[in-house]
Amino acid sequence: MVSVRPPTLNGMRSSRTLVRQPDFAVHAVHCRDDHTGWSRPEPVTGYTIVLARRGGFRRRGRAGEEFVDPTVGYLTTPGEEERFAHPAGGDDCTSVHVSPRLWREMLDERPAPAVVHLDARVDLAHRLLLRATRRPEAGFAAAERLVRLVGTATGPAVGAPQRDRPVVEAARSALHDGGPQAEGLVPLARSLGVSPYRLSRSFQALVGVPLTRYRNRLRVGRALDRLAEGTPSLAELAAELGFADQAHLTRTLRAHLDHPPGELRRMLGEA
Repeated sequence: MVSVRPPTLNGMRSSRTLVRQPDFAVHAVHCRDDHTGWSRPEPVTGYTIVLARRGGFRRRGRAGEEFVDPTVGYLTTPGEEERFAHPAGGDDCTSVHVSPRLWREMLDERPAPAVVHLDARVDLAHRLLLRATRRPEAGFAAAERLVRLVGTATGPAVGAPQRDRPVVEAARSALHDGGPQAEGLVPLARSLGVSPYRLSRSFQALVGVPLTRYRNRLRVGRALDRLAEGTPSLAELAAELGFADQAHLTRTLRAHLDHPPGELRRMLGEA
């Protein structure tokens, strides 16, 4: 379990958890500080990625002093100290706390950069991560978005995906079998001995769709089988297939088939 230490909270700073998984947690941090002087040193005890969504602030860390805004983010590791100043007023940030193991896996053992430039691609990846945290089954989708975000921001070396075809085929097999390792991107990647980012990137490159969508495609097929059999309870079907609830099942079927489950059951019954 990742040890999550939210940013220091006081009357000026608050944190709200958007999603929490065994290896990572995503927090929305709002700061109302308006002081221009530097805060006292704050020790860093965990592995963290911080991206500003609105406003900006000054920070002193292991790379020196920088102005953090939606174009500049930073990464922290245990043992550092950081100080903050808010000459521009308040700000909103996304703070992602990561377990040591997932941190190493996402960076492929490379040193973590202290500061990262957030170009438009990273901005989009950041927004997609936040969108994923609002989904009913946020864990799988958020993990895939997180590793894509880190990979895009830190610029990993890109190899030929064809070498990963056996890994991708093994991932497809695991998803078809529906074992416990297929319940999340991180445990699936670990069971295959590759980093989550490598699996996510190579899977989309070779299969043509993101791993999360492929997993849902399999579940939609199973749902059609059960609807054709005339299953009476959609709530039980949703639970059986691992959806968050009946509404989540309905949204997924609409997204893939443009029809709600009740109509699909009628269509398949007529056939």
